[in-house]
Parts: sequence; structure tokens; C-alpha cells
Amino acid sequence: MKGIFLTLFIGFLLFSGLYCMRRAKTLNDFFLGGRTVGPWLSAFAYGTTYFSAVIFIGYAGKVGWGFGLSALWIVVGNTLLGSLLAWWVLAKRTRQMTVRLNTMTMPQFLGARYQSPSLKIFAALIIFVFMIPYSASVYMGLSYLFERVFEIPYTYAAVAMAVLTAMYLVTGGYRAVALTDVVQGTVMIFGVFTLIYYVLGAPQVGGFMPAISKLAAVDPRLVAPVGPPGFIPIASLVILTSLGTWGLPQMVQKFYAIKDEAAIKPAAVVATLFALVITTGAYFTGSLTRLFFEKVPVDAVTGKPNPDLMIPQIMMNNLPEWAVTLILLLVLSASMSTLASLVLVSSSSVTIDLIQGICPTLSEKQNVRLMRVFCALFIALSVGLALAKPTIILSLMAISWGTVAGAFLAPYLLGLYWRGATAKGAWIGALTGLTISVIFSFYFKLDAGKIPLVGSLAMLVPLAVMPLVSLVTEPLPEDHLCKVFGDSAPRCTMLVKNKKVEQL
Repeated sequence: MKGIFLTLFIGFLLFSGLYCMRRAKTLNDFFLGGRTVGPWLSAFAYGTTYFSAVIFIGYAGKVGWGFGLSALWIVVGNTLLGSLLAWWVLAKRTRQMTVRLNTMTMPQFLGARYQSPSLKIFAALIIFVFMIPYSASVYMGLSYLFERVFEIPYTYAAVAMAVLTAMYLVTGGYRAVALTDVVQGTVMIFGVFTLIYYVLGAPQVGGFMPAISKLAAVDPRLVAPVGPPGFIPIASLVILTSLGTWGLPQMVQKFYAIKDEAAIKPAAVVATLFALVITTGAYFTGSLTRLFFEKVPVDAVTGKPNPDLMIPQIMMNNLPEWAVTLILLLVLSASMSTLASLVLVSSSSVTIDLIQGICPTLSEKQNVRLMRVFCALFIALSVGLALAKPTIILSLMAISWGTVAGAFLAPYLLGLYWRGATAKGAWIGALTGLTISVIFSFYFKLDAGKIPLVGSLAMLVPLAVMPLVSLVTEPLPEDHLCKVFGDSAPRCTMLVKNKKVEQL
């Protein structure tokens, strides 16, 4: 059965890449699907990029063990703030403004919005430095999982995932990724319902209401509105995992690519429902871990307690073989969709944001060929780093989410809505987020309990700093702002006409 499921899964990935290859003729086609991606594809692409396998394997179990049922606040945050509001607030403006500015990436958008080529280069370097380690860490985590739980050698697992990702991403580009995300997302949904069904039916749980009573018997705080670690830790986790999506390039890319404004509303609904199902399944299962274990299981390799083993052990001990196979595909689907988006965004930081600026005369064919080459190179680099297992990669991965979102959120969000946002304000905002995340993360020695708070501050503080700096620095030219915001007021129309006359 495992062989049949895996063969069908791999076959569909190959078909998607080859089917979409003939449609990826320009860089816009390859990176954004020609900006013609429909609501369902966009919604599933957003959701499967948002929730990687980490949420099922380690994160949900660890958070649930500490917070109990109050971990479900993360479900509320991810569903409403990370999905619904993100689409309502960002999607329409992002698509309109990126079309007017003719930009395809986050660095391009920031450079054009603030008339700052150096800001574009700075943003591209941030993506390169933090996204590649993030991608490598996903390979590492999943390869360890397959090695220890499913008895698949680490090297084989890492290389196999890299080859699969390359086969459909390099050939078909973003449209192939979005097409496969629908199937991968469907697998994730069925996997989550299967997981919940068997976990609730396990003897240790005995159903929904008995589970609550048993958790209360273990520790009444596990069923309280705020779990044992307290309000600030859970609030930090909610902010980091929910608001963070607003500033991540791999998430924002979905707003660039959607075909029109009419597709935004249905995409928002589908993405929100997807987030609700996936996060509920992951964090609710994680909150029940204390019913299965008296203490965190010990890793046989390191000899230390490892919360990443809890969910896999629950699956292996309580699910039939076909269900375990389905969950394995869930993990594979979640990880590969995330990896594909990370690689696509990382390769664009070099191909589109750096090389195009140096060699603007390259043809569309050459640009697409370069994009494919760099996608393959970044996959090879990521898996190479994963096989080397350097410590610094784990450190960079631990702070990557908060660092990237902290650097981009304020310049991106305020750039969409506020005419008064200035180039210097954007620079100071980005540097503030980057500095807070990196310095304080290492100051606290990458303490897992402190990183969510540091990441949340890295996102929130620049939202206050950037307006203050913008108010006392030189504003951008009014004619440029008219172009950015697409104003049709008489004043803007006159400014544009006068500029054209001056150019003549």
C-alpha cells in the first residue's frame, strides 16, 4: 500500500511539472504563473506554504505539552490574523501596486516603492542569508524524522526530497507548485481528520469530553484559558506565527500571482478554512500529548528528551498502517510545498533582484533558464547544507521567521497604505527589525522560550519606529506617489502630464 500511494504521489508531481513546463515561457510565467492563478490554486498554495511538516512533527507537540488546550489560541491567531485578515488587508493592494510598479518580488517592490535600489539589494541579501538555512533545516528535520521513525536513512530521505522538489519546480515553476499544492493540501486535510479520529479514539483519550477531564486531572492549568507558561509566551507565539506571515516573501508572493481582484474573496475563504482545519488538527493533537506520555520521550540517539518524537510515536502506536502511510504523505506534502516556495523565493533574490539589475538586456528565455538553474542550485545547496549538518544553520533557522518578517513587515505594510512612508523610514524600520531579532536572539543564546518574544518584538517595534522616522525625513516625490497609489485626482493627473512634458 505504501508503494502504491508513493508511486501515485510522485507520478502526479512529475505530471504537474511537465504539464506546466510549456506554459512557463517568460519569467513572469515561471515565477508568478503569469499572474493568472485562480482562487483555489492560490488559497492552497498559501496554506501549504504556511504550514510545513514542522507544525505536525515537533512544534504542535512541544507547544501542546507546555500549554495544554490554551495552545488553541494559536489556531485562532493563524486562522483569523495569519490567513483571513492577511488576505483582506494585503491581497488587493499588493496585486494592484505590484502591477503598477511592474514588480515581481518583495525586494523589487521595496526598491520601486521607496525609489531605493540599495534597499532592493539589502532585502535580497536578507532572503538569501535566512531562507537557504531555513530550507536546509526543513530537509534536516524531515530526514531525521524519516530516519528515526520510518527507518529511512537520513541521506536517502534528504536526497529523495530534493530530487522530487526539483523535478516539478524546475520544470513547471510556480504554476506547477500551485497545482501540486491542491493535491498536497487535500492529502493534508484527509491526514488531519484521520489523525484526530484515531487520537480521540485511543484508550488514553476516550473521546473529546473525557480528554478534557483527563487533562484537568493531570493539571487543571492545562484546560485553563492560559496554560502554565503564562500570557506573554502564548501571546508571543500567536503574534510570531500569525502576524509573521504578513512580512514573509514566500507568503506575499501568492498575492502577486492571483489572477484578479474577484478571485481574492473566494481565495480568502478557502485559505481560512484550510488554516482552521490544519491548525486545529495539529495543536489539538499536541495538547493531548500529556495523556500519552508521563514525560517527554528520550531520543535513543542523543539520550536527551526530544518533544519532536511525541506526535510520531502517538501515530505509530495508535494508527493502522494505511493511516500511518497517509500521515507520512501529509508530512511529505507539507514539507515539499514549503520547500518549493522557499527555493522559488530564494532563487528569485539572485535571478530577478540581483542579476537582472546587472544584466538588464537578457532575453526572457535567458531569464527563465537562469531561474531554473538557480532553483536547481539552491535545492542542491540546501540539501548539501542539510547533509553537512552545520550548527550555524540551525541557529539561523531558529531566528529566520522573526528576522525576515521583522525586516520586511513595516516597510511592506506601511508602503501599501501610507503615502507618508519615506525611504529613510523604510531603511530604519527594516534595520530595526533585523537588529532586534539577531542581537537579542543570540543574547538569549537562542533560547527556544525567548525566540517567539524576540521575533514578535522584531515585527511590532518597526511599526512604531518607521512612522516616527518618516515624519521627520524627506518625503518621496508627489508624482511618484501618484504612480504608486494609482491616483486619478486632478492634481496627480496634472503632475503626470507635466512630467511627460518635461521629459519631451
